[in-house]
Amino acid sequence: MYSKGEMVQTGLPSLLTSRMILVFLFVTFRVMALFAHQPYLTTTEAASYDLLEPDGSNIREQGLTSTGDFWYYYGLARWSDQGLLPYRDYWYEFPPVFPTLSLTIYSLISDRDQSYSSYNVYANLLAMVMILVDALNLLLLRRLGTRLHGPMTGIALSWMYALIPISFLHVFWNFEPLVAFTVLLSLTGFVEGRDMRGALGAALGACTKLFPLILLAPVWRMRTPAQAIRTSVIAVGITAVAFIGMIALNREFGMGSLMVQFNKASYQTIWAVIDGNQATGLLDPDHRDPAAAYQLQGNPSVVPWWLRGIVFGGIGLWVYVRTRRRDEMGFVLFTTITVVIFFLWSQGWSPQWQVTLFPLILLCMPNGRGVLFCVTLGIVGLAEFPLLFSYGIDRSTGMFSPQTFPLWVALVSLRTLMLAGLAFELYRRLRVSTPRKPVSEVA
Repeated sequence: MYSKGEMVQTGLPSLLTSRMILVFLFVTFRVMALFAHQPYLTTTEAASYDLLEPDGSNIREQGLTSTGDFWYYYGLARWSDQGLLPYRDYWYEFPPVFPTLSLTIYSLISDRDQSYSSYNVYANLLAMVMILVDALNLLLLRRLGTRLHGPMTGIALSWMYALIPISFLHVFWNFEPLVAFTVLLSLTGFVEGRDMRGALGAALGACTKLFPLILLAPVWRMRTPAQAIRTSVIAVGITAVAFIGMIALNREFGMGSLMVQFNKASYQTIWAVIDGNQATGLLDPDHRDPAAAYQLQGNPSVVPWWLRGIVFGGIGLWVYVRTRRRDEMGFVLFTTITVVIFFLWSQGWSPQWQVTLFPLILLCMPNGRGVLFCVTLGIVGLAEFPLLFSYGIDRSTGMFSPQTFPLWVALVSLRTLMLAGLAFELYRRLRVSTPRKPVSEVA
């Protein structure tokens, strides 16, 4: 039941307003789904996924994690049985936060018997960690929603996030919930006027995946030059220390780890359609060869990155100059449009980026339009991957069949138009003047 005070404050019963019940249902639903569809690996005669194993076994993954990248992380972690470590003995396409987490989990369960029996425990533990991290995302979204829009909207946004399937799926497919956590943590710090916390969150994000440093863009727009310089020095300085540590372990592998993302061919974007690259962004070279980190797997770009950078950098500068909102909501809007412009510029599209994008959309559009956009974009993304990439690729050529290629182009084009439309809507909202207190003045 609910108390009279709670009804007066929010008009909702305590069953819906309770953080404990929300988190309990959020976590237990995911844990029960994981228990019901256990991940495991089996050897097969037909080639499936290459786990980077020296014995050359062909592996097929089953269970709730079968569409994601857990098997890939596991294959790299298994190299520690041979005394091999990332950045020292092979390159790793991500900064140190996740590789450290993955190796820590694997070290707890490794039996060193060169079998795949430990994958079940590894995948379960990694999924549990991602579930807990995503529960923190839920609470941060509720906290930000309450601050920006009031307690009722904050509660509604948290329930909407809990029910959107994308956040459920990707805790079993990759570590994007960890990236989303760093972005929301940093954003919470900046919105609340705690720039040190915001800078630390951005640095943690950059040490997980580089792009959360994007949060420095709204800092430069919304803060004084002195505040922006101080925040940037902290965030970039911590990131630089982590990257220098990667290079110090082994210069060749450390530099390869930092540069590999900049040497990837286009994938799953309109740029990939133009370039003729019909593949996902998963890398499949020899991680123990430093030169492989610089090898282009696919066709080179028809539209070079620097030309795209001029175009989208100009769009970003236009938004920067013409932004009127300087309040808390303006900070969130500017962060979101910066992220969307970055996604449109990028040569690749990773479906898991939606895990980071959706909370930002809900904060900017806390209404039916925001929910509808998230759900529609999620359906378009799932129709492309895993559905179309699983059943529309000709296995003999590795390309889409003549029947499915137009559908793939249509899905990519639709997603691009949706993101462009979202950017325009965010820009419109940034152009609205508001008398609210600037975010830089929040205690």
